[in-house]
Amino acid sequence: MTGRFDRLSLKTLTPEDKAVGVAVGAVLAGAVGLAVVNPLAGGGAVAETSAQAAAVAEKGGLPVKAAKAGKAGTLSATEARELGYKVPPRAIKANEVIKLAEKQVGISEGKGGMTKFHKWYVSTPHAAATAERDGGFSVNDYKGAQWCNMFVSWLGAQTGVKNMGWDAYTVQHATWFKKTDRWGKAAKPGAVVFFDWDKGSRGKIGDIDHVGLVVKDNGNGTVNTVEGNTENAVKKKTRDKSEIVGYGYPDYAS
Repeated sequence: MTGRFDRLSLKTLTPEDKAVGVAVGAVLAGAVGLAVVNPLAGGGAVAETSAQAAAVAEKGGLPVKAAKAGKAGTLSATEARELGYKVPPRAIKANEVIKLAEKQVGISEGKGGMTKFHKWYVSTPHAAATAERDGGFSVNDYKGAQWCNMFVSWLGAQTGVKNMGWDAYTVQHATWFKKTDRWGKAAKPGAVVFFDWDKGSRGKIGDIDHVGLVVKDNGNGTVNTVEGNTENAVKKKTRDKSEIVGYGYPDYAS
């Protein structure tokens, strides 16, 4: 599939509009007691209390979800599931995320272009928040839509890796990584890798078309990846670095 949620085409948005969303990211920041963990947040990576998170969410005009969580600075298993996590955020190594990504290789689209990654994303409060942020469309519009970023987001939610970010829109996700000082040009294992098929490494974040997960820097100008929505499936790929705009770095355990 091609189109709408890689380089969003639902509405023409200004850079300021694209950076507006703060609701669930701010709530998660307060709930988990971490820096902002979701690309809905347009600001810097700052820790917030639950009360502060709710206030920021209201200011942003987006729905507040699970603001009660995190009074002790952590999420319970139940609270984590309500937000879309399989497990509460935790310290894990990049290899754990890579192994999970590789286990998904071969999964392809079903009826209506749907995958389990769509179903998961739509079930989370993030879907309503991103839909509101990016133009106020229906959450159901995510069903069968471009899903490479939903795949990457699902990996973060399933493993609980910190600061991987959740989004359906590659440009917004990459913008969040940059604004939270987790953006760079090194192909580290477990990094979130963003592509531009037109300008490649000369492109800017607003030009990004596609996203995946780095498995290995081959040292010869290429990178091994696992990517969703590649020929309508999850696939292993070897990509030339000339196609890559940059990388986002989750907070992996050393």
